[in-house]
Amino acid sequence: MSPTYAGITGASATSIGAAAPDAAAAKLDRALHNWQSQFTGGASPSTVGLAGLDWAAHAANAPFGSAAFVVSAQQQWRRLVQIAYGGGEAISPEDGDHRFAGAAWRQPGYALMVQAVLLGEQWWRGAVQSPAGVAPANRRILESSVNQWLNLISPSNFAWLNPEVAAATRTEGAANLVQGLANFMRDQAKGPVGAAEDAPSDGDLVAGSLVVGKNLAVTPGKVVYRNALIELIQYDSTTATVGPQPVLIVPAWIMKFYILDLSPHNSLVRWLVGQGRTVFIVSWRNPGAGMRDVSLDDYRTEGVMAAVAVVQSICCGAKIHAAGYCLGGTLLTIAAAAMARDGDDRLASLSLIAAQTDFTEAGDLKQFITEDQLSFLDDIMQSQGYLSSNQMAAAFRMLRPNDLTWSPAVHEYLLGEQEPPFDLMAWNADGTRLPARMHIEYLRKLFLDNDLAEGRFEVQGRPLALDDLTAPLFVLGTEEDQVAPWRSVFKLGLFNGGDMTFVLTSGGHNAGVVSEPGHPHRHFRLRRREAGGRTLGPDEWLNRTAIQDGSWWPQWNAWLADHSGSPINPPPLGPKGFEPLCDAPGHYVVEP
Repeated sequence: MSPTYAGITGASATSIGAAAPDAAAAKLDRALHNWQSQFTGGASPSTVGLAGLDWAAHAANAPFGSAAFVVSAQQQWRRLVQIAYGGGEAISPEDGDHRFAGAAWRQPGYALMVQAVLLGEQWWRGAVQSPAGVAPANRRILESSVNQWLNLISPSNFAWLNPEVAAATRTEGAANLVQGLANFMRDQAKGPVGAAEDAPSDGDLVAGSLVVGKNLAVTPGKVVYRNALIELIQYDSTTATVGPQPVLIVPAWIMKFYILDLSPHNSLVRWLVGQGRTVFIVSWRNPGAGMRDVSLDDYRTEGVMAAVAVVQSICCGAKIHAAGYCLGGTLLTIAAAAMARDGDDRLASLSLIAAQTDFTEAGDLKQFITEDQLSFLDDIMQSQGYLSSNQMAAAFRMLRPNDLTWSPAVHEYLLGEQEPPFDLMAWNADGTRLPARMHIEYLRKLFLDNDLAEGRFEVQGRPLALDDLTAPLFVLGTEEDQVAPWRSVFKLGLFNGGDMTFVLTSGGHNAGVVSEPGHPHRHFRLRRREAGGRTLGPDEWLNRTAIQDGSWWPQWNAWLADHSGSPINPPPLGPKGFEPLCDAPGHYVVEP
């Protein structure tokens, strides 16, 4: 039961991509790329350049269309002049853009500056959309780069141009700037983004008084199994009887599992236990350099399949309601498809929460997945042995620069504010690392090549087919998900004709999932397609499915009940052979 790497196989990975050139030259190039990553947050410096060349070549070959943008710029200037004189129609920020929402931005002078900024941004975004012929991947990269630049130079980020900062400075006698400097120095002390050594500090693991095992991840349970990759937690039953099939939850390895066991009031795990479910959850190890060669298939065998075997042993051979969140759901789908292909019927059902199986529309992360970027990332991770949590966090910040970078910076460094701690913020700061080989494999096989949906993904030398899945499917998407867009999640129904219930809930990738009953302003849509039934397209599904108020959690529990038998006495907690190793939340979740 003690951690050992004996069960984790994985071929030596001197290079995960194409055959390496001369070893000494490759080593020097790798060192160069690792140094460059300290300043780029892990992004390849040539990716944007290649995309720009593609755009420039097509723009040069479409001179009349390019000239039209000069005319468009003149029209934007004329519109701004008309607005200044009160005769033009003002432009409004895009949905979700809160930079200029405050009343101070509507003062004369500032209001005109906002109009100039919005008109200029509109022009730049239009320029990126033209000319025709630019490769979609390159256009996405340019859109992201232009968006990053426009957000960087926004007047809301500069104290002398931001009326809210100016007002606070006058009112507080510049105390806000003094406190902001203190906040900035505190954050700088944590180390630069992309640092190879990023062991979490107290500020990373806790937010104020929020501590894992103290008031986060406190649902009572025991670690009943441990190998080199996972700890398996079994939670204490709190009801006299339980459903006969246990629930096994597989979270993503790019997050700590306690997103599903935050505070007692919003813990999905605690709520499920209270509904009479026997719940197990996988807690992934936070890998170091010694796990550089752990493969994606090791995560399947030593993660999902090991957990399935233990749960079945503890629960006397009962079939399992398996649930996977985010990439944990993708991995669970791979495991379930392999099981179905091989006649293994240990799964009673499959629930996929914000999890994709087709990656052609894989959200904003797709813009970073190119051959050039993966080659650069491979070099970085071969030097380190893993992708650091800071490097991964930098990529996510680039998806929503206003919300995740500039708005917090304005509030903390210019206004001198400190956001009150809350559980989701503490979890978000508690980053994980990713083994080098596994990370490149899933980016290449899933995001870049889309092997799973297109029938090329192999397990034990044989391809998988998503249509082999015969267990009932419960699939959840969230309306505002930028990591796993709901229309992408929905696509599983296009590849599998089985019994599928699709739920679309309000919120985003994390907040939409952590949506406990009683949470205000929550709603969802739900529709079942029986096996062999007609498959609706996503827009048709949306138009034909009514909105219901409330949380999706009770709907999931009712669905589990529909696919379960009569209640039974709770199974033993840590029976012979699986004696408890320690209390939940275990050791792996708090390892640096």
